[in-house]
Amino acid sequence: MITEKSVKQKHFKLRPRRGVFYQAKREKIADLAFFENLDLVYRTLCAALYNFVPTSGHPGGSISSGRIVASLFYETMDYDFSDPDAGHADWLCYCAGHKALGLYSASALRNELISIARPDLLAPEKRQLRLEDLLGFRRNPTTKTPLFQKFNAKALDGHPTCAVPFVPVATGASGVGVGAALGFALGARDFYGQNSPRINLLEGEGGMTPGRVHEAIAAAATMGLDNVVMHVDWNQASIDSNHLCAEDGLPGDYVQWDPAELLYLHDWNVVFVKDGLDFNWVIGAQKLAQAIDNGQPTAVVYRTQKGWKYGIEGRASHGAGHPFCSPGYYQAIEPFEKRFRVKFPRFEGDKIPERVEEAFFKTLSVVRDVLKNNPEITQKAAEKILASKERLSAKARRPRANAPRLEAFYASPLSPEQAPQELAIAPGKSVTLRAALGNALGYLNNMTQGAFFGCAADLYDSTSLSALGGAFPKGFYHTKNNAGSRLAAVGGICEDAMGAFMAGLSSFGRHVGATSSYAGFIAALEHIAARLHGISQQTRRHATGEPFRTWVMINAHVGPMTGEDGPTHADPQALQLLEENFPKGVLITLTPWDPQEVWPLLIAGLKARPAVLCPFVSRPAEIVPDRQALSIAPAHAAAKGVYALRRAFNTKKTVVFQGSASTTIFVKEVLPKLDQDGIRLNIFYVAGPELFDLLPEHEQEAIFPTDLTFNSIGITDFTLPTLYRWVRSKEGLSRSLYPFKAGAFLGSGQWEKVLIEAGLDGPSQLKAIVDWYRCP
Repeated sequence: MITEKSVKQKHFKLRPRRGVFYQAKREKIADLAFFENLDLVYRTLCAALYNFVPTSGHPGGSISSGRIVASLFYETMDYDFSDPDAGHADWLCYCAGHKALGLYSASALRNELISIARPDLLAPEKRQLRLEDLLGFRRNPTTKTPLFQKFNAKALDGHPTCAVPFVPVATGASGVGVGAALGFALGARDFYGQNSPRINLLEGEGGMTPGRVHEAIAAAATMGLDNVVMHVDWNQASIDSNHLCAEDGLPGDYVQWDPAELLYLHDWNVVFVKDGLDFNWVIGAQKLAQAIDNGQPTAVVYRTQKGWKYGIEGRASHGAGHPFCSPGYYQAIEPFEKRFRVKFPRFEGDKIPERVEEAFFKTLSVVRDVLKNNPEITQKAAEKILASKERLSAKARRPRANAPRLEAFYASPLSPEQAPQELAIAPGKSVTLRAALGNALGYLNNMTQGAFFGCAADLYDSTSLSALGGAFPKGFYHTKNNAGSRLAAVGGICEDAMGAFMAGLSSFGRHVGATSSYAGFIAALEHIAARLHGISQQTRRHATGEPFRTWVMINAHVGPMTGEDGPTHADPQALQLLEENFPKGVLITLTPWDPQEVWPLLIAGLKARPAVLCPFVSRPAEIVPDRQALSIAPAHAAAKGVYALRRAFNTKKTVVFQGSASTTIFVKEVLPKLDQDGIRLNIFYVAGPELFDLLPEHEQEAIFPTDLTFNSIGITDFTLPTLYRWVRSKEGLSRSLYPFKAGAFLGSGQWEKVLIEAGLDGPSQLKAIVDWYRCP
């Protein structure tokens, strides 16, 4: 019998790490007075911002991270303040999106300091975040208050978006920001090589609890992303806990690690700062992190206090603060008043929006006057910002030799109408949709010197994503050991982190990231990353006028053709999560049924430049049809998004198809019998409704007349709601065929058997179509 005493206890020890653990040392800095004054102004702005937008924002974490950010802005980052979009500069990603109040306060303060001391260093006004823009915190663009309109204030979202200068990715949704920032770092590292921009991440320990963060930090260490420094504001408080992590011999309320342990476990360098509220510790630690050069990413973990000197500390200051113009608020801003011998106005009277806004602006004006009257602060800030620009210039960052050339694709004459000879697919050949897609991506990768990067959920060969690697080195990417590879290992079976990572990679602007997994997994697990990437690209385009930067989410092994894996994998619901579920032009779905359609759809989709492009491709091989012999439209017609396989102008009876399984069966088994019986209907195929929506309305009407939607039935591999746009009569919907028509998930087996169970097999299709054709 095995008992506890009979088992010899052995000391557990981690194997040797590539990452190194450092205890930071306190180093006295010469400019301490400047930084202390700066932080006092910053904390006052944070308090005011929450006060005048009450019950909104997160003052506590914004305040506890303020000294980290100030040290980055004015001491350790190399960037050009006059060019917020410079790709070769260092970046700061606010992965902790709830610290947006701090981001806006720090950014507006920096802009105000430079506008006073060195206005020649300012970016164009549209790419500034001015003090006046703080009037737009958590305000909708339709706000009509007088000063918001007078100053044309920016509407600042509740969590960071690319509407704000120097913000590369939208963040704040359940850990997506870490993966997106690390993907952004991958883009910088691959494009610039060893002389890469440094990508700084700001996160808290609470934001590190989501599983997708663990997946992402594992991937960063595996790839050797040595241009990454994660700054962790460990304040030990969340919305509901004041002891989130294990510490001082006590278990954590949520997790049994602390941030330093977690990152070191994942093979990161870790610099631990025992007092993250002392600039001497903070700046010394950041400089130490910059000096580490062992090929691994680095984290600086700062022990801080949420809500420090705000008057409300810990979890109580996470999403809450002092009531509007309360004694607590005035106590929070009193140190500023004493230090600079000024008095902020006290609010009196009715709390109506116009008067609140006026009081807010008067408060901001006091801050402005103080800065104008203290040139030792503004001039020192300008001196440091100029030094940052000079350091950046001295680094002379240039794209590495043979760097990716994504612009070669967008400038190319490639068109949907003609596939390259290397990708020609002959009728009668046995080909999979996934292979056709992988080969097309590989062709584009060779053409662009490796601008396409792919990762899969341990399914590189299974989903044919490995073909994306083209002629580049095999194996997985590593910054030093295999920098030429175009396949990234993002944590294994980790769709969550994959989506964020490749969205961030695409956001850098020099690559197209691609992810691949079962449609039944990836559509759901990468939906948040897709939404945030769409927001990133929409806000960035509004700010800069540049087109979207595309990420490709490959929904592979889709639908009934994955029948052997059973209903847990062969999911018909995936398309409904994505198709027509995003603003126009943001996300495009592609549903080819014939491998010959993959090239025209891929080229049309990429050249439309959505934020996210979502091809749906099945697993098994099928015999490529001879479309000309079958008298159906050529494959390039799919590039319109919707097209007529056949038109019958003597009837309005219509059948609409979507999905490779049902359409393959129709063309192979049902269409010949209809021809034999002399039955002529309008047969349409939906290959990408979002592409169709980009056409002029008159062209849409010419391709698929609206009146036919009231005389149609649908046959689809997907769910009934995906037919609603194309089948608009109650009877047409009742006669339509789809996997869940019998009201149950389907069973397992060969895909042809699954179609029989679903009522999508040849005989079932034939009966439904003939009955529809013959009904009055």
